[in-house]
Amino acid sequence: MSTINIQHLSLSLISIHLLLIIFPSSTGAAPIGICYGRVANNLPRPSSVVNLIKSNGIKYVRLFDIDPTTLKSFSGTGINLTIGVPNELLPFLANAKEATTLSWLQSNVFAHIPANQVRYIAVGNEVFLKDPFYTPHVITAILNLYQALKTLNLTNSIKLSSPQAASVVTNSYPPSAATFDPYIESAIIPLVQYLYDSRSPFMVNVYPYFSYINNKNHVSLDYALFKSKNNTVRDGALSYSNLFDASVDAFVSAMEKVGFEGVPVVVTETGWPTKAGEAASDENASVYNGNVVRRAADDVGTPRRPETGMEAYLFDLFDENKKGGEEYEKHFGIFGLDGVKAYDIDFN
Repeated sequence: MSTINIQHLSLSLISIHLLLIIFPSSTGAAPIGICYGRVANNLPRPSSVVNLIKSNGIKYVRLFDIDPTTLKSFSGTGINLTIGVPNELLPFLANAKEATTLSWLQSNVFAHIPANQVRYIAVGNEVFLKDPFYTPHVITAILNLYQALKTLNLTNSIKLSSPQAASVVTNSYPPSAATFDPYIESAIIPLVQYLYDSRSPFMVNVYPYFSYINNKNHVSLDYALFKSKNNTVRDGALSYSNLFDASVDAFVSAMEKVGFEGVPVVVTETGWPTKAGEAASDENASVYNGNVVRRAADDVGTPRRPETGMEAYLFDLFDENKKGGEEYEKHFGIFGLDGVKAYDIDFN
């Protein structure tokens, strides 16, 4: 990847003051949201889905695309959105002229949803894991979108990032040993540089379930479910009682090793399946997701960042019957298609 000049993103004192409002260190509860995946052919209408979300007191939602009908359904609700830019759009946005990017943003996003309901724009999803073809386009697309937001005077209120899979770090045990995979380092360092300069969050998708089923000889179910009380993992002066914290802190350690401390972290996906896999059940999903919600409500941080609560988005609103991969990947839904919860969980 060619070197990208992003020094022009240095922030003024006024901007920093505003960003401290956006990323408070500890002010009550951390935001908790839900992912609204739509890889299915049997989902309720978006308007019905929005009513379901509102009735459950959910105030933060992650979308994976820019479907106009879906965006319009959220308009005026006060629900804060993370809007996803699909991977296949990255080459277009990376190569677009400034006026074209601005026009795209206005016609595909702000024509359907007011800017004050957009919290983040997630540019691609797990690109470095899934789509190496798109990897060189991530940071350029982000920079072009940043300039469009700057033109609209929205860079303080809307943050740009790109959600990453756990596989972008290696040597993640213990967390302090974690580093970015050398294979993608040339792509991820410019991304982290941008996030640092713009005070935007590093977005991560954290799935202790996957770590558990792939490493059962080394990872206990209780450790993955937040149920481990005495079986803690020591990492120098720090100790870990759950895999969620260890996974997040591995990303933090990797960023610190390339010279970027203090970049906020947002967990843009986390969840537990209810069927079709080992340890996949309503009971375990309820335990895991319930603990994620309680941690956010209590503003609990990680051992490496104990003073900073963890903003997180539960995956998924519904089962997605058209998802590829293992069968259990279709069964992360918290709600049934009739709007009834698959298990007990309180978002408030």
